[in-house]
Amino acid sequence: MTIHTVNDDAHFIAASLDILHRNSITLTMGTDFEEYKTLLAEGRPDHLIGAPFDPEQHKLDETNGVWVVGRDADNTIIHTQALRLLDLKHKPLSEYLRRGFQQFPPSGLDIDYKRSRYRAGPGAQRISGQVVYHGEVWMGGAPGRFRGTGLSSVLGRYAFLLAMQRWSPDHVIGFMPKPVAFKGFAERQGYMHAEPGCLRWFIKGEDNPLEGFMVYMSNEDIRFMLDMPLRDLEALAA
Repeated sequence: MTIHTVNDDAHFIAASLDILHRNSITLTMGTDFEEYKTLLAEGRPDHLIGAPFDPEQHKLDETNGVWVVGRDADNTIIHTQALRLLDLKHKPLSEYLRRGFQQFPPSGLDIDYKRSRYRAGPGAQRISGQVVYHGEVWMGGAPGRFRGTGLSSVLGRYAFLLAMQRWSPDHVIGFMPKPVAFKGFAERQGYMHAEPGCLRWFIKGEDNPLEGFMVYMSNEDIRFMLDMPLRDLEALAA
């Protein structure tokens, strides 16, 4: 399986650092998810860590997980995201999620799992092998502060680069609420594929479900996206 060369990575990192520097953003990363929970308590006290990254539910270490935290010039946490290598147990993703979609609920909601459901799209039925789950994606800061800066594109591509460097997976996947997907966030993150209506989450006591999209990238998609000049994505984000 092909991965980026050192020169490709160096070019992307240099261009990314320039955009991050212009916005006074510094990134740190780690593989200790107890530390990540502590950072969340500092930077997002109203947010519960997502179940896929909760160290009380999963054994996570440098072999199967990594998190990223961004801080602004005041050392305030303004960004998070995390990656986790999934164990599909030699099943296609569609089968894995059909039996285990409950492992990826929206954070902080009282979900009625009996009424909630997952519907596999054609992409999920084709995905297998090494699959990385991408979640915990959040951008803080004052409203409009980072709009048009290209940061969403940079940070999304940075997650893809981390996945390639650590695992060179066959696919990276994520889940996204329908309203967020409709605002174009999947494209700004760099995702080239989306399957609508794959998740319907019911909150206890409510009749209308929350609809979720699955977004995904193949190994080839990621290499294509990482080869695209960042200045082109900055223009699209403006």
